[in-house]
Order: sequence, then C-alpha cells, then structure tokens
Amino acid sequence: MIAGGILAPATSLPGAGTLAIGGAVALVVIAALVVLMRRRSDAFPLLAILALPFRLPISADGKTVNLLIPLYLVVVAGTLAHLLPRLLSSRAPAPAPVHPPDTGAGAGERPPTPRQLAFWTSTRGLRWLLLATVLLYGLQAIYSSDLARAGENIAFFYVPFGLLFVLLGEVGWTRELLLRCLAITVALAVIFAGVGFVEYARKSLFLNPRVVAANEYDNYFRVNSLFFDPNIYGRFLALVMIAVTTVVLWISRRREILIGGAILLWLLGGLVTSFSQSSIAALLLGLAVLAAWRWDVRATIYTAVGLLALAGAVVLLAPASLHFGLKGSNGSTSNATSGRTKLISGGLDLFAKRPLEGYGSGSFEVQYKRHSRVSEASAQNATSASHTIPVTIAAEQGIVGLALYMALLVCAFLVLFRGAGRSPPRIAIAACFAALVLHTWTYADFLEDPFTWALLAIGVALARAGESGEARSRVPSYGVAGAGHDSR
Repeated sequence: MIAGGILAPATSLPGAGTLAIGGAVALVVIAALVVLMRRRSDAFPLLAILALPFRLPISADGKTVNLLIPLYLVVVAGTLAHLLPRLLSSRAPAPAPVHPPDTGAGAGERPPTPRQLAFWTSTRGLRWLLLATVLLYGLQAIYSSDLARAGENIAFFYVPFGLLFVLLGEVGWTRELLLRCLAITVALAVIFAGVGFVEYARKSLFLNPRVVAANEYDNYFRVNSLFFDPNIYGRFLALVMIAVTTVVLWISRRREILIGGAILLWLLGGLVTSFSQSSIAALLLGLAVLAAWRWDVRATIYTAVGLLALAGAVVLLAPASLHFGLKGSNGSTSNATSGRTKLISGGLDLFAKRPLEGYGSGSFEVQYKRHSRVSEASAQNATSASHTIPVTIAAEQGIVGLALYMALLVCAFLVLFRGAGRSPPRIAIAACFAALVLHTWTYADFLEDPFTWALLAIGVALARAGESGEARSRVPSYGVAGAGHDSR
C-alpha cells in the first residue's frame, strides 16, 4: 500500500482476470469488516483513521491514479453495517415511540435555543454547505472542458468522503476513542518518518520517479517516505504534530510529556527532510492556534507577527547558497515558490476572462495549458491545480463557487472554534483544520483530501455533543438498530 499523493507514473492496465480476483477479494474483505463493525462499536472509526493515508495505484488511459482503496472498503463496510440494522428493523412492526416529537434537534437533545439555530454557527449549516458544494461541483461539471477529471473527483473523492463524514459524525467520540485514534496516527507518522530517514540517508526514494528526477536538479534532497508527494507527506506529519502538541500541553505527567516531546522531535526531523515549505507554514499556524488557546491570544499574535517579520528579513537577506530561490543566477519569486506564482497568475487570468461561472469543474489544467500557451515540455508537467485552492476554485467555478467556498470556510471555523476553548480535543481538531486550510492555500487538495472530511466530521460531532449536553461516554453501536441518531 502507498500513502498520499494523487498521480503516479502510468503502468499497464490490469487484465479482466486480475480485476475479477481483486473484486472477489474486496467483497470478502468488506464482509469481514461488516461482521467486525457489528460486533465492535469502535471498529469503524479506528479502521477509518488507520486507512486515511493509504492509496493504491490504479492505471487507466495512460495514467495512474492513486486511490484510497483501503478507505473505500472501510467506508462501504461501515455504510452496510450502519444501514443493515435499519433495513432489518423496518420489516418488523414499528415499536411504540420512545422519543419526544421531532423538533429539528437530534434524538435526546434539548430544544435548541435561538443562538443554536443561527445557520452560520450550526452544525446543520455546515452539513448543508458541504452538500451544496458537492452539488455545485457536479452541476458545473456539465460545461467543463475536462469532464473526466471532474467525474473522477466526484466518484473517487466527494461521494466516498461524504459517506465518511456522515459515518464519523455519528460516532460517540469519547476521550478514550480519540486517544486510540491519535495513537494510530502517531504510530503511522513515526513509521513514515523512519522510512523518510532511510531515504535521506541513501539519497534514494522508494516511490515516484517525478520526485526522483526533481532531486537530480535541486540543490537539496527531498524525501516523500511512502507518499507519492513530499508535500502531502509533510501535511500528514504537520497534522499529527499539532495533535501531539495538544496532548503535551494538556497533560501534566512528566513521563508522558517527555514521550510526547521525543515523538515531536522525531516527526520534526521527518518534516524537515521533506523540505515542504507549505507543511512547515501549516505546522506553525496550528501551533499558534494552540499557543493562543493555552496562554494568551494577544501575545501569540504579537509573537507571530514578529516571527513573520524576522523570517521575511532572513529570506531577503540570506545568501543564494541557502537555496531560498530569490537570489542567484535563477533567482526569482517563481523559483522561490516552485512555480506557484506563475500558476496563480495564470489562474487569476482565467478567472478574469470568465468570472461568473468559471470554466467548469476540474478544468484548470486544460484551460491553463490552452490560455498560457506553454511549451510542450511544460505542458507535460502542468499541474491539475494552481497550488492555491481559492484560485483554482475561482478559475473553475467562478464567483458562484468561490462564494460558496468562502461560506463553507466561515461556517466550518465558527462551528469548530465556538466553545472549543473548554475542550482540548476540540481545539486540537480546530487547530489541525486551520493548518490544513493554510496548506491548501499554498499547495492543493481541500475536499479531495479525506483528512478534511474526517476533521470536520469529528469536530461537528464534538460540537454537537457540547451544544446538546450529551454525555461524553455515549458510544453508539453500528451493530444494533437505532445506533444512529438525528443530528443538527
């Protein structure tokens, strides 16, 4: 299995026999997972978190798409385990109602206050905005110049991740379950960082010839561990480090603090060897959120501004030998940002030419090549996005899509941060989401990243539990009828 990344070098298309065998194996795995999830209420969230980073390369039409096959299997099994009891119970006579009449709140919840009904601060509003975003993306695929890519994003990302969001949102997230999920991600991160250290020592990568070729021309060696992309690898490490830092700030026992510190040092080394500037920026933002929560907001802002000014001065005054890309024979802002400034300017030009509706979902690569008139060599390496999600959305979906995206972000941040100061798990989720959003502004993949949906789902579940006063010890079972509950 392979973690992270989107595209990989093409390989031969699997034969019919291979596909049949793979399908049979998938059915067996799904059946086994359904049985496990019906017996253990915590099986789905633990397996989902375990499967989040892993992708398998599937080849077709001369390219290979790295799909989250393990996660798809877990989501399908979770859906069956969740819906099957309801289907079976629907055949039996309906029992006498035990819940109060539906008032728009979840079963067992107290009647909502006017403040809770405010759309922009409600979990209901966030769910509707996510649904509207997916529906708009599908509608704007109708006039896209790259319908195949738009269809791939909907089929392989938005639909399965939407199911993941629903299923994780119905889990009863206790402190123990959250810590077990964190332990899984920490173990994966430690292993991935270890693989990255081996790559750095050998100066040889296990995966992705594109990064191998880039390393031949760069003055530094970038590792990507078992990910196809150093930046996605760095994003994963940054998110795990933010979560671990929350635990370190939360606990008081010296032994656990030392263990947490050692893990952070190990993961920091892995992040540095990835040379992912966007991941380091995301980590710093997440840590700033935690610092504001743990100590003082104003002091954190002053410190952050001072550090940004210092970093800017270092980059501007540093010699070319430090490889910041601004100086030397090839020094430029484009070189310093790995070509992002050209992609951003190209995306803004596309937006200016069709500002209202854009060029259609998934069309950035085709339109960028067409309007920029890049050389054949550049066209072969053109990216499918601007490496700045708002610019990509503006070019593909116009003002309509951009407005919906901004509304989604505003609602998500309000839901995640409102009242989170009283809950370390909630502030950890909020800090991770803020870091992920910043990473998407400097790289790519927002709703195409399962971590976005997982963070939102867990954050929504915790926020809803806080709003309704539900007991934190409740863990609904996927194996019995009525395991789910209506939610706002």
